[in-house]
Amino acid sequence: MFTGIVQAVGTVQDVETFESGDRRLRIDASGIAARALEIGASLCVSGVCLTIVETSNGVVAVDVSARTLADTVLGEWIVGQSVNLEPALAAGDALGGHFVMGHVDGAAEAVQVREDGRSVELVLSVAGELNRFIAPKGSVALDGVSLTVNDVSKDSFSVNLVPHTLGETTLSDCRVGSRLNLEIDIIARYVARLQATS
Repeated sequence: MFTGIVQAVGTVQDVETFESGDRRLRIDASGIAARALEIGASLCVSGVCLTIVETSNGVVAVDVSARTLADTVLGEWIVGQSVNLEPALAAGDALGGHFVMGHVDGAAEAVQVREDGRSVELVLSVAGELNRFIAPKGSVALDGVSLTVNDVSKDSFSVNLVPHTLGETTLSDCRVGSRLNLEIDIIARYVARLQATS
């Protein structure tokens, strides 16, 4: 489990593709404390919970299944890609964002990027079946970053990126057409499930 508070930005150093369609990514995660980078540990990589399978001098390897590649934007990544990193939540850690599972629900696409005072407002389109889980003043995770929803329309929603978020995450690179990993709020997911079964 994670909180959506990015602790470092890393870089994809190598992409290895297997015959099965699975991939192994090697990522410079030197900005994360070494104790959090042990083999078997979970690491949130731009919103996706992945397991560390190798580690050497701050570079970690993670395996990505063909299913995860299909359900997220990881399949679009190339060497040099910047990624948001957050190690798994430990007992006693501060809960600064919201509960993020690292289980991406789909992709959101930026359709507008505009200045809003010192912040940047992103308007993102999302598939209709996911949009119903997004509520004004609710939480979403975009590429692993915990954000508060501003407004919601039939097929889009908006968030604001404050200067700190722009300076400490990859969201500063977001442009019209950028695709981001989207995780809806876990509470919204279970409320909808309860309503569907009652």
